[in-house]
Amino acid sequence: MNLYLIKQDVNNGYDTYDSAVVIASSAEEAKTIHPEGYRWEGVKWSGEDWGVWCAPDNVSVVLVGQASSGNIGDVIISSFNAG
Repeated sequence: MNLYLIKQDVNNGYDTYDSAVVIASSAEEAKTIHPEGYRWEGVKWSGEDWGVWCAPDNVSVVLVGQASSGNIGDVIISSFNAG
């Protein structure tokens, strides 16, 4: 399991996420994890209106390390821009 920094700059107003660190097995999988822990369902995020994040195609991913514990899909920390 890897730790990935996921970032987006499509939605950058109030009440949006700009980044998070998540546990995933690959960079492509990391793109499908929402900073609140939701998963991409092909056309939308499960359980959330994705306006506070973005579609996976707009997510950039950087491998930052290895996870020693946790589960795939876990969000370690996220950055939220409250309004």
